[in-house]
Amino acid sequence: MTLNTTVRDVTDRIIDRSRTTRESYLARMRAAGEDGPARAHLSCSNQAHAYAAMGADQDRLATTRAPNIGIVTAYNDMLSAHQPFGAFPDIIKDTARAAGATAQIAGGVPAMCDGVTQGQDGMELSLFSRDVIAMAAGIALSHNTFDAAVFLGTCDKIVPGLVIAAATFGHLPSIFLPGGPMTSGLGNDEKARVRKEFAAGKIDRAALMQAEMDAYHGPGTCTFYGTANSNQMLMEIMGLHLPGAAFVNPGTPLRDALTRAGTARILQNTALAGQYLPLCDILDERAFVNGIVGLMATGGSTNLVLHLPAMAHAAGITLTLQDFSDLSAITPLLARVYPNGLADVNHFHAAGGMPWLIAQLLDAGLLHGDVQTVAGPGLASYSEEPILTGDTLTWRPGPAQSENDKILRPHSDPFQSTGGLKHLKGNLGEGIIKLSAVAPEHRLIEAPARVFETQEAVIAAFRAGELDRDTVVVLRFHGPRANGMPEVHGLTPTLSVLQDRGHKLALVTDGRMSGASGKIPAAIHLSPESATGGPLARVRDGDVIRLDAEAGTLENLAADFAGRSPETLDLAAGHHGTGRELFELFRANAGPATSGASPLFPDGDAA
Repeated sequence: MTLNTTVRDVTDRIIDRSRTTRESYLARMRAAGEDGPARAHLSCSNQAHAYAAMGADQDRLATTRAPNIGIVTAYNDMLSAHQPFGAFPDIIKDTARAAGATAQIAGGVPAMCDGVTQGQDGMELSLFSRDVIAMAAGIALSHNTFDAAVFLGTCDKIVPGLVIAAATFGHLPSIFLPGGPMTSGLGNDEKARVRKEFAAGKIDRAALMQAEMDAYHGPGTCTFYGTANSNQMLMEIMGLHLPGAAFVNPGTPLRDALTRAGTARILQNTALAGQYLPLCDILDERAFVNGIVGLMATGGSTNLVLHLPAMAHAAGITLTLQDFSDLSAITPLLARVYPNGLADVNHFHAAGGMPWLIAQLLDAGLLHGDVQTVAGPGLASYSEEPILTGDTLTWRPGPAQSENDKILRPHSDPFQSTGGLKHLKGNLGEGIIKLSAVAPEHRLIEAPARVFETQEAVIAAFRAGELDRDTVVVLRFHGPRANGMPEVHGLTPTLSVLQDRGHKLALVTDGRMSGASGKIPAAIHLSPESATGGPLARVRDGDVIRLDAEAGTLENLAADFAGRSPETLDLAAGHHGTGRELFELFRANAGPATSGASPLFPDGDAA
């Protein structure tokens, strides 16, 4: 199928925009790759320190030219999605030994859970944890004893942070090995219903707790299509997973077989194996365009609009919100997975999953099929699905048709003709809105503003009956420089109650809404942010705000709006406790949300 002209044009302008920084990045990667296996340049003392604890592998590391894999892991057993990774290093090491190679755990990275910190002070560390993860992974790989890298991570900020680090060490062949989603528990629609009933005071905390435990009940990612599962889609469609690996449940024979196969594959991609494939040759402009298209086609997480530019910066590539908007306009929505539908990711996988999705997007000319992947040249193999027969792992063509057209539809008959995200512009700044779960009748709202500086104040106003009318809730001073740009998804049940009462309602904020944002129209990531004197700091209670999500406009209609002085807020009290005092350097140097809100790239320019 001929490549869609918009996909081609957006790719070409990204290439042109990034030419200087991309060439500089590739020159650094080529120079590092030409040095050959890094540990060959270490002194005997350097190497002895690195191999001292390796037991039977010591001799192979010291005397042979067999590849050595560095494992960077986000394992902990507080996160359900990362608990399965505890078993992965042994599988990787055993597979490497069987191939005459070695593997070492290079280092661990932190992995926090937004589900635990949602609405809590710790959420203000969440976005910046991405950059901490990138730096921690960089430290792990800085020992220069590895011929390839394996990255173990799944959730919200973990995968983007690992990708930033992987791109920084882009001369190394690298692969991402996923853990998979937990099996299905309480349905997502039922979970949402219980949360709304609790917010409305109709049920007690015990009933709420039981529903939450029934929903989040075992190892693996949460089963809704939030940031964690959007990450897994992204890694597969960008060619950093093996085909069909994203949504296989943990603790299954197929999951273990894919882990072994991924290890074997990365060994084949090393320079010592004779078919050197560094990550920098996979993470190019076309791969990032494929990732954005996949995000739009599935109604993926709004958080990735922050993470993809930061990830691209690390590879010398600059993305803009206009790139997202233009690709969204020509990408049909092919998947309905909660919160954009009732199905969870296990249902999505059973209906055809990633092989079906990629085959459809390739057929529509919406993906670059000629990219390089960890599995080899071209994306066509990603329309195949893995199958385990006895102990033998093979791939077969994916399903010829969707197994459930309420979850997956062909590009010729999509759920809607455009993607799940929309770029917003106007006198309130620049931001985004996720439309895939917002009903058409809720996409245009013109109503008086009610201004808040904390989520607690919003909930208090709701309980006092002050929001029981058409309202645009403005939540400001929640950008990266103010307080680390926390998710404000905890407001969703409250705002949903108001919408269900028949009120016109929207949220406008310089904070994040989360990968689970749903039916409430939410203009998020507003930039410039309030803490830097952005337009939200000039909004007053009663100002009429007009949000037209279809047109992509966000305006304050007050006649004197442009001439007002911005309000200021003393944020110092919120910069202490729960580790927040350690992140002052990050807050002070964070870039704008439009370019990823990263302190590593504060000016928004590519590395």
